[in-house]
Amino acid sequence: MSQVLDAPSRPAVAAPDPAELAARYGLTVSGARPTLPAYVGQLWQRRHFITAFATAKLTAQYSQAKLGQVWQVMTPLLNAAVYYFIFGVLMNTKHAVPDYVPFLVTGVFIFTFTQSSVMAGTRAIAGSLGLVRALHFPRAALPISYCLQQLQQLLFSMCALVVILLCFGVPPSPSWLLVIPALTLQFTFNTGLALVMARLGSKTPDIAQLMPFVLRTWMYVSGVMWSIDAVLKDQHLPGVLKALLECNPAAIYIDLMRFALIDTFDASQLPHHVWAWAIGWALLAGAGGFIYFWKAEETYGRG
Repeated sequence: MSQVLDAPSRPAVAAPDPAELAARYGLTVSGARPTLPAYVGQLWQRRHFITAFATAKLTAQYSQAKLGQVWQVMTPLLNAAVYYFIFGVLMNTKHAVPDYVPFLVTGVFIFTFTQSSVMAGTRAIAGSLGLVRALHFPRAALPISYCLQQLQQLLFSMCALVVILLCFGVPPSPSWLLVIPALTLQFTFNTGLALVMARLGSKTPDIAQLMPFVLRTWMYVSGVMWSIDAVLKDQHLPGVLKALLECNPAAIYIDLMRFALIDTFDASQLPHHVWAWAIGWALLAGAGGFIYFWKAEETYGRG
């Protein structure tokens, strides 16, 4: 009995360090954020998924409606008709703007592109939690695909816009080619905003209820239904307010499209350095929004 009691105790064995074991066997943290270049590479590898997902969402959007894809064109046209009645007829703004119907329809279509992209981005993560939690892929693919869906819908609407321009006597011209760089810059800007809103919306879903009011206010100050150039000439506005109206990114992209498509909308109606502003907003929103979204990559779908 005494021999048992006097037996020396075994020294305690230290538990292995988890980090050391993970490094030894090549294990990595599940869902860890990749480096920025690696993240861009992952998105490029899934470019076919992004385009297919956007096309599928666009096809399914009006699948329950009897008119189907016709609503892709009818919805912005009906909005333009309502704005024409309220602002053009009741408020009599059409007499101050040449080619008011093409002016109005272009503004409605282009602002709707930005508006729909932002709203879709707000719900991109929060509305796709099942997909986010079930599959491993770069989460930026979702807001990018939603913006691509809105671009595809805009291209359908542009077919109707061309018909309206021709019916109101606006002839085709080489300036119509400016639509390509203008839409490219706007798509980059919209995607950056959608990425920012996707991150915010993933943590605060209630923001989706607030955004319609913010976007509606933004629309009213973006010259969709009225001419910013005419207001700035006729009204003595404070310098700060005048600068904000001229630098408004939504108004800049609308003005560029009007300048490209409508021959009566000439360069004198554009803000100074309009292309520089358009490129600057696209780079700021596109790069800034992408980095901002990437910073929280490992948090999406958790909690």
